[in-house]
Amino acid sequence: MWQDSAAYGASSSQNTYYAHNDQPNSLQFYDQSSFYPGSRSSLEGNVAQGTIAQPGAPGFTGNIQPQGGWWTAFGTGGFEGEPPLLEELGINFGHIGAKSMTVLNPFRRVDERIMDDADLAGPLIFCFCFATFLLFSGKPQFGYIYGLALLGSMSLYCLLNLMSEQGIDAYRVLSVLGYCLLPMVGVGALSVVVTLDGILGYALSSVSIVWCTYAASGIFVAVLRMSDQRLLVAYPIGLLYGCFALLSVFNVGGSK
Repeated sequence: MWQDSAAYGASSSQNTYYAHNDQPNSLQFYDQSSFYPGSRSSLEGNVAQGTIAQPGAPGFTGNIQPQGGWWTAFGTGGFEGEPPLLEELGINFGHIGAKSMTVLNPFRRVDERIMDDADLAGPLIFCFCFATFLLFSGKPQFGYIYGLALLGSMSLYCLLNLMSEQGIDAYRVLSVLGYCLLPMVGVGALSVVVTLDGILGYALSSVSIVWCTYAASGIFVAVLRMSDQRLLVAYPIGLLYGCFALLSVFNVGGSK
């Protein structure tokens, strides 16, 4: 009986020993090097670059760190594969220059598709420059300029849609009238150094009115195909630019 119990004890201790040896080491599945600060380079400002691949699937390579420094977020070039910031905002200096040259040379043939890419960047710049020049000449009339531009554009929008079969949207009306304000901006610049309340100012204002009216009516006629109605289109446009000329000559609402 003692031998049986001894044999049983020996077998039990032997089984326990083998049981302990058969258990796998659970720590061998973890990368112990990742618990040390020296091996965690990805947390020290370096983003890992590599290949993401799975068994049986094609690998995908990529760089998740943007090229360039932090100042690229404030540039106009954008990131690789993305359009420039100015293009996303609808500001194209090439188109602004082409439309400005069309206004400055009104006798050239106007392309009927010139306003397919209508924008308000150029008109806003011209209106701001016109108001700034008048401010330097002692005529702070920002409110009058923007109010007159808005009211006149809405009136011409309604009138042109009643006169034409094709129709035009208000965005393009604002764009055309704003670009054709460029000669009036030149008169505003002259008002900084020359007093326009005289014969010279009246002559320059009259020339600018005719210039702006001719350019704007030519663009509207080309876009809407209303060549037989150019005088009817030019009349209200001339009245609008005449009001801008009055703002550039006289100090509206101020003391002389």
